[in-house]
Formats: sequence, structure tokens, C-alpha cells
Amino acid sequence: MKSVRPALVAIVDDDESVRDAVGSLFRSMGFQAEPFAGGREFLGSPKLRAFRCLILDVQMPGMDGLELQQRLAAASFPIPIIFITAYNDEDVRTRAMRGGALSFLTKPFSDDALLGAVKSAIEVKVLN
Repeated sequence: MKSVRPALVAIVDDDESVRDAVGSLFRSMGFQAEPFAGGREFLGSPKLRAFRCLILDVQMPGMDGLELQQRLAAASFPIPIIFITAYNDEDVRTRAMRGGALSFLTKPFSDDALLGAVKSAIEVKVLN
């Protein structure tokens, strides 16, 4: 019988405590999770094409989440994105969703909301 590898989820957030908490949540639910402190680090990952979903903070030093989203789109790199943010800015939400994000969650969000968003994103990725 062929074993199924757990989905690999990327977490890009400059806040280490968020990366740790979200990573622990997903590992406890049977996913593989890899944290990144910023967009450049994520783009340099040798596993870039293996990720099934990207959990992405909006506001980060250097390259912010919207810029990373734009770079991925410009490179024709189709990865489902779930934005997470502490700042509930409707303009940013609109830009993120128009850019193709599947969800936009404001911190603090529930574990169930994040898990549901990622599960939906992975299903979208599988269908494409």
C-alpha cells in the first residue's frame, strides 16, 4: 500500500512565536510545516515547489506579504495563500483577495478558522 505524505505548509511571519504556534498546530494535525522569518527566506527555499499552501503575514520588515504575493504571481507560481494579520485594514484585505489570496484572517483567529482555510486551500491546489 502506498503511503501518503502529509501536506507541506509554509509559514512566513516575522514573529517567531506565531511561527512556532502555527507550526505546532499543523504538525499536531498531521501536516508538515516549515517556518520562514521572511519572504526572501521563503523564496530561497529548496522546497519551494513542494509547498501545498502558504500562510503569510501581511506586515513584515523588508518584503511584506503583499509584495511576496505579487512576486509569486509575476513568476507564475500558483500557491494558495492564506493571509494572517494583526491589522484589519480593508484596503489591504481587498488587495490581497484581488491578488488571489484564498483567505484573510485577522489575529487573533481561531485554530479551527486557520485549519479550515488551509484544508480548503490544499483542496484547491489538488484540483489545479
